[in-house]
Amino acid sequence: MLPRLAEIEKDLPLRRKRAQEEHWLGEVEGIDSTLTFLRAKQVEAARLARRPTANLGIPRPLPEEIQ
Repeated sequence: MLPRLAEIEKDLPLRRKRAQEEHWLGEVEGIDSTLTFLRAKQVEAARLARRPTANLGIPRPLPEEIQ
């Protein structure tokens, strides 16, 4: 997920520059919002990537006498 978010972030400044040059003010505002949310998502994804995983084991069917 983090590499994909970085790829998206890399493209947005170019789109923002073009929107400014074309005076597409709504587009500039939308890109700014996207960048804000994207950066928050990157922080969240990095935090989740650092969390340890729990080994739950492999589920096994119950013995016949317990069912």
